Amino acid sequence: MPSTFVRNVLALACAALAVGGCHRAAQPIEEAMVANGDEWPSWGRTGHETHYSPLDEIDADNVGDLKLAWHFDLEPGYTPTTPLMAEGKVFITTGHSLIRALDAVSGKELWQYDAGTRARATSPLDMSWGNKGIAYSEGRVFLGTSDGYVVALDAKTGKETWKAQDFPTDDLRTISGAPRVYDGKVIIGHGGADISPLEGFVSAYDAKTGKLAWRFYTVPGDHDDATNRKAQEVMRKTWPSGWKNPDGTRRGGGGTMWNAFSYDPELNLIFLGVGNGYPYNQNLRSPGGGDNLFLSSVVAVNANTGEYVWHYQVCPAEQWDCTATTDMTLAELEIDGKPRKVLMQAPKNGFFYVIDRKTGQFISAEKIAKVTWADRIDQKTGRPVENPGIRYNGKPGLFEMWPGPTGAHSWQPQAYSPLTGLVYVPVIEQGAVIGDMAPGEKGLSAGMGVTLLPEAGLKEGAHAWLRAWNPVTQKLAWQKELPGSWPAGVMTSAGGLVFQGRMDGKFVAYDAKNGAEVWSFDAQAPIVGAPITWRMNGKQYVTVITGAGGQGAGMQSLGNQELNTDYRLPRRVLTFALGGTDTLPKLDWPEPTPPVDPEFKPDTARAQAGAILFGTRACLVCHGWNAVASGAAPDLRLSPVILDAAAFRTIVKEGGLKLNGMPQFPDFSDQELETLRFFLRTRASTFQAERAAMIAKRAAAGGSNAKAADYAGKWNIVVQSPVGATPAVLELVASGDTLRGKVSAEQGTVDVSGKVEKGRATFSGKASMPMPITVGYDLTLKDGKLIGESSNGPFGTFPVTGTKAP
Repeated sequence: MPSTFVRNVLALACAALAVGGCHRAAQPIEEAMVANGDEWPSWGRTGHETHYSPLDEIDADNVGDLKLAWHFDLEPGYTPTTPLMAEGKVFITTGHSLIRALDAVSGKELWQYDAGTRARATSPLDMSWGNKGIAYSEGRVFLGTSDGYVVALDAKTGKETWKAQDFPTDDLRTISGAPRVYDGKVIIGHGGADISPLEGFVSAYDAKTGKLAWRFYTVPGDHDDATNRKAQEVMRKTWPSGWKNPDGTRRGGGGTMWNAFSYDPELNLIFLGVGNGYPYNQNLRSPGGGDNLFLSSVVAVNANTGEYVWHYQVCPAEQWDCTATTDMTLAELEIDGKPRKVLMQAPKNGFFYVIDRKTGQFISAEKIAKVTWADRIDQKTGRPVENPGIRYNGKPGLFEMWPGPTGAHSWQPQAYSPLTGLVYVPVIEQGAVIGDMAPGEKGLSAGMGVTLLPEAGLKEGAHAWLRAWNPVTQKLAWQKELPGSWPAGVMTSAGGLVFQGRMDGKFVAYDAKNGAEVWSFDAQAPIVGAPITWRMNGKQYVTVITGAGGQGAGMQSLGNQELNTDYRLPRRVLTFALGGTDTLPKLDWPEPTPPVDPEFKPDTARAQAGAILFGTRACLVCHGWNAVASGAAPDLRLSPVILDAAAFRTIVKEGGLKLNGMPQFPDFSDQELETLRFFLRTRASTFQAERAAMIAKRAAAGGSNAKAADYAGKWNIVVQSPVGATPAVLELVASGDTLRGKVSAEQGTVDVSGKVEKGRATFSGKASMPMPITVGYDLTLKDGKLIGESSNGPFGTFPVTGTKAP
């Protein structure tokens, strides 16, 4: 085990790596954090999951000379993944567990392995989002397939050395996260708690033989073996009304661990990041209340046996898809003059936590993003102080909640530098609208027991940030607003740099101390996955994989629609070095154009029926909210397939593109298929008008010199809604700076009132469609025309254009 002497020597040595070579590290540097610095063999590089490298050849002074060393072209498919580097090879996973080994210096492909997931798949869940990462240890590469297999490959040849089935193929589970190898064991979790009250568990397999070493469950059940006995005792009393229906089937469950794990070899502890409950609605999941452990918790288990040691719950009695599945970073911090071994996490709920990793004792937590569900975390109890009315159970109506289900921090990795003492977190600022399940609710929301609109088009919009957070003071050190609303994973190094991709296709390096942008590269495609850095033959390299995706349930599409996130943009492995000589071919990308559809005739009722199918049959999960894609899958508004009924049926119902990654949906009736296709044709018909309105709105963002009197009169306006262009008549009367009037459309008339401020007219009124909502308008005058948007309560915000009526 590392001694105090060793840690002090490392701290002194690594201090010399700081920029300028004369500043000591801001925080102690643990030996396990900087071990094997030349390689990047795991998701977070080491079990500390810091996404930090002790390499310093590339620094803030010379990063301007960082050039492309080589690139490797990939096929379309899932690529928001973190590569690995070990034994002179760069290992990558794309699509549904297509593994490649590339020569680290040249980028030449050495071997590839296809796990066969697409060929085996029998349900859409078997072909979920793809794999976010893989693991390497002692000459083997380890992967988990989305349909439940754990596989070990010979790193030299790509041949299977063992293969184990983690769960039956008909289970409603899927593996999307990266496995880890800790203490000779392959740690693998899975997802599925958004669709079923399953029992979440994590498995540990012997890395050499593939034999199951232990399995730990995170919701109560009938598991009284040595690994689970103590945990079951802790959990059961927090589900006072039990977890089963009268017929013995499970009523409540969840707690899947699909992403985050960490490991402390000195304490011999593995830390598990546990997810949400199912149903979301606690009245359905656990009518008797209770904290419902270990949902939304960090749990520490013995690395040898899997036995429970301690837990900390971030959202007791969770009912908002609150998870603790984001990165758990291990570090040693000087707090109040004393060294503390801590675990740091920014989970979805919007707080940044510092926890004692020996005991699970709460140390501190503060808001890292906008939070409305809780006021604070109580310093004495470590429990959230919830805001009144935040629990929707049995209450009428919907309300706004921040963060939304995407979370203030999703799966994209954060990074920690002991040199600066800062944690670099990819933060999302986006709210949602939530409420109890509506009568007659169908589809995914019905099972969850909640009405949830993650892309509600709230006035504050959706934004992405890179925030540098001081975990000791719990204060912001610096921040950078990013393009779009889906921030990429982060890497930092002893060179004093922070690397991160962006949705606008830029790969950027920031000064780790102050956030100054010191380098960028046009990658020609969005970047979501985290970069890595490594050294070969004494030379430091940086590698990242391009490609959008990784969002679930259609979220993060509207916040990125002004950017080019096209699924077909080139996906590549990019590797950089000082003095690199490679270049990318020039990219000439045409303007997006929907297919010509001369036979299309609008039908609002039919389009609305198709929109419901699109939302409730999981189409939006990959193809985006309101069919606004964000790079995870093709934008169907631009696809010629929507004009061909036979081709559409072949692909959607019969699985014609299954081997390309498009799941088969055999349960659609022929009539439903045509209704769904009509909705997509409707969306295609409004594409150009929506795009023009969006561009015009951006151009008019600065407001105008217009007065209230300039808005007075009668206007013919068009609202570009998801079910087609909706014409309406706006009539306004001005009095000073105030406006009042009405908006009349086929659906009815709404009385509105508001004011003009800095040239912008904002007004609203109450409507019923079918529930009471507020319809608002935010408009600007540009060249005598109205430009802006209309917010329609929980149903979204849509572009508006208008001209003065004759």
